[in-house]
Amino acid sequence: MRSVSETDIVFTSRQGSCAGSLFRPDGPDAFIPPRPVVVLGHGLGAVRQMRLSAYARRFAQAGYLAMTFDYRHFGESDGEPRQLLSIRRQQEDWQAAVRYARSVPGADPRHVAVFGTSFGGGHVIELAAKDHSLAAVIAQCPFTFGLASLAKVRPPGSIKVAARAAADLLAAARRKPPVLVPLVGPTGTAALMNAPDALDGYLGIVPEGLAFANAVSARTGAAIPLWAPGRLASKVTAPILFAICERDTVAPAGPTLRFARQAPQATIRRYPFGHFEIYNGSAFDEAVEDYVDFLQRHVPTPDLGR
Repeated sequence: MRSVSETDIVFTSRQGSCAGSLFRPDGPDAFIPPRPVVVLGHGLGAVRQMRLSAYARRFAQAGYLAMTFDYRHFGESDGEPRQLLSIRRQQEDWQAAVRYARSVPGADPRHVAVFGTSFGGGHVIELAAKDHSLAAVIAQCPFTFGLASLAKVRPPGSIKVAARAAADLLAAARRKPPVLVPLVGPTGTAALMNAPDALDGYLGIVPEGLAFANAVSARTGAAIPLWAPGRLASKVTAPILFAICERDTVAPAGPTLRFARQAPQATIRRYPFGHFEIYNGSAFDEAVEDYVDFLQRHVPTPDLGR
């Protein structure tokens, strides 16, 4: 496979900044002619080292520039308080990431694609519904309908999350630090994801040695049921690939499939995997091969056909 270089980047988002990584195919033609760019963002509380870079590296090996980033308040990006998840602010980060990608040396600013996984999959649907300049979209096991995802949070933990969410909203109104809740936990515990496969699956994408905080602002538990980015699928004019995991216990496949069929230029791929299986092993290999094929059809690189 083609060798790839990785460099750290920082870009401005509103009054803050986001940290990221840029993956570039090596070789004398790395800058000329300009290459399409794929911007990649992760899911609920996750940071770019949690297997997002694996997708970026594969895209770069296929001839694309690929750029990952951490949302503000998470990972290496700035933002206080830490672990604060705001859907609106994360949408701003996506917009800022796309603007930055267009300015990268060697990038073709007319051909920017986006890849979002899980919660990030919901973000790219909403982003593309509003920004019709995007060249292509990949939504992997995307969050599309908050009430469906909420129904997957097992009691009695779901009741405790609701109580913490109320306490956190009160803390925000009083300008106090956030009340936190675990992102993921054992079945039935107070966590945003507590299905039987969630804890092992989520921890399975955390690399050894990463300082990972299994926590997020509890108010997120109140925001999740109100967000339904899948309803915007019909407004996505770019080619969009929906990668749907049929055994998904976090972002259920049924609603996503219904929304995907409403997108004018949808490609739908269904995989017999759980939500977290698609990040590793043969499931990852199968999916990422489909993603590269999709990109080459709709946003070909200068190398194609050589």
